[in-house]
Amino acid sequence: MTNLQEGDKAPVFKGKDQHGKTVSLTDFKGKRVVLYFYPKDMTPGCTAQACNLRDNYDALLKKGYVVVGVSTDSEESHQKFIEKYDLPFTLLADEDHKIVNQYGVFGEKKFMGKVYDGIHRTTFLINENGVIDHIISKPDTKNHTEEILELWEKKQ
Repeated sequence: MTNLQEGDKAPVFKGKDQHGKTVSLTDFKGKRVVLYFYPKDMTPGCTAQACNLRDNYDALLKKGYVVVGVSTDSEESHQKFIEKYDLPFTLLADEDHKIVNQYGVFGEKKFMGKVYDGIHRTTFLINENGVIDHIISKPDTKNHTEEILELWEKKQ
């Protein structure tokens, strides 16, 4: 779905987190970023993915990653999601679709015979220099951290 490729400079995004604070890719200069796009707070697949990242958060931190999730849900929805599942990372509210469009992850989807527009679950692993090292299309929600760490190991 996305036109971005591994090796491309990651688009510099700017959005509001769950507290209304502006967060930008430039805030993470010199760090590795797990930028993951997901369809909707509190849904089964999105909850499984967020909880997998939460449960393995220390392993990601040890490899130098910060985790940032993005959906088109509101700041308030993100705050409830974080509180309910004790998520230790930032979630950006992209209600105006700027970030999902920058990364090319919003578009036509099909589910149970219905066609609609929504977020295609996608993760971008961005290196310390702001370059996309890996793109994980259709991540395994229950084993997402393992996918990320395997890709990191292959890069070493």
